[in-house]
Amino acid sequence: MSAADAVTDSLQNLRDRFIGVRDGKPADYIPQLALANPDAFGLALVSMDGHRYVAGEAEVPFTLQSVSKPFIYALALSLLGLDEVSRWVGAEPSGEAFNAISLEPGTGRPANAMVNAGAIVTTALIPGTPDEPAFDRILHCLGCFAGRELDVDEEVFSSESVTGDRNRALAYLIRSTGTLPVDPVLAVDRYFRQCAIRVTAVDLATMAATLAYGGVNPVTRERVVSAEVAARVLAVMATCGMYDGSGEWLLRVGLPAKSGVSGGLIAVGPARFGVATYSPPLDATGGSVRGHAALEAMSDRYGLHLMLNPALPGSTVTLVTTADDLPSAPSSGHERVLHEQVGVVVAQGSIDFTAAERVLYALDESGPDGGSVVLDLHDVTSVDSVALAMLHTGLARLTGDGRRAAVVDPNDLLGPSDLVRERTGRDLPRYATREGAVEGCAQALAGED
Repeated sequence: MSAADAVTDSLQNLRDRFIGVRDGKPADYIPQLALANPDAFGLALVSMDGHRYVAGEAEVPFTLQSVSKPFIYALALSLLGLDEVSRWVGAEPSGEAFNAISLEPGTGRPANAMVNAGAIVTTALIPGTPDEPAFDRILHCLGCFAGRELDVDEEVFSSESVTGDRNRALAYLIRSTGTLPVDPVLAVDRYFRQCAIRVTAVDLATMAATLAYGGVNPVTRERVVSAEVAARVLAVMATCGMYDGSGEWLLRVGLPAKSGVSGGLIAVGPARFGVATYSPPLDATGGSVRGHAALEAMSDRYGLHLMLNPALPGSTVTLVTTADDLPSAPSSGHERVLHEQVGVVVAQGSIDFTAAERVLYALDESGPDGGSVVLDLHDVTSVDSVALAMLHTGLARLTGDGRRAAVVDPNDLLGPSDLVRERTGRDLPRYATREGAVEGCAQALAGED
């Protein structure tokens, strides 16, 4: 049990809330996808610090399908640049279904890289090299986004190849306008194979978090694409990622997103997190019914809409250490040993959902296992209602696991004592200064001895 489990709890609560939804059905025009378990429902979130949180079937493998599109668009932009890619593929919302004939009058360019027509062209744009064929390059790039090697589900690939006549027709139509740079058969085969790459919801959350982190994978710390490329991909996701439902999604959820007909769905909180869901039953637009409902509820519950908080957050946790490393700590003897068992976490600024997750994770990481912990809120200016509930839950988990906790809370940001007692199950010692809180914890440890 840990304080940061409060984030996992929030995902589990979403799963519990929507697991009973029975609307929609798995995609059946690709026979292999129709075999998916309709009761599977997994959620995963990856923070900018690389912390991963999961609930339900978050590690069940499934195929990327259209969720691959923004990442291949990112690869094309990285290799060819925006101007060259834009010669072949537009960036305007089509207002039509994912498999519609969305070609620009006069040029034949597909409307954007998120619909099938545009994705087929974008995939065809990826150049191969003597040492790395084009598809190997695609697979490697997607693996870098996910933070691990990925592979192809050959059964799904074969199933798509047998039933993919509409995508072949799209490719031939695009070719007739002069805007498909390779042979249609080769282009569609490569596209089908790309869609059949296997992932989990945890992989998708990591991939989304990489875009959120400006192109750096927050788990591996590897730069996958530039910050400029990541920003451009998110812009197209925000306006086109949910097809003919993109406007309604941006209005209600307010996060760049991408759906796939295997049941995967990703959303990106820039500079905050990447989140993914997996649930095979789809709505009329080809998006996961449960995933859509869960992410809309999550955005509403935690105030995640982009337009609510357009400014990038600063560093929330400014110090994670043990009391013995503080300048005022004793330098020798029994008191030093006691102070070594006190962890210290110092926070600053305004605390919202994202900032609270960082604080909770820092509390878990501070000090030795089982030791006391001090949470210093002296430099915190405000704590919103969602973050307050998370901090209460996290502190309750810490103390429930046998760790003593004290806070520096001169402005009563955690609320009155009776509220804290109700939320955490016990009185939480409060001090005006960090030194006082540390000394209080050390004296409590000495009393135990």
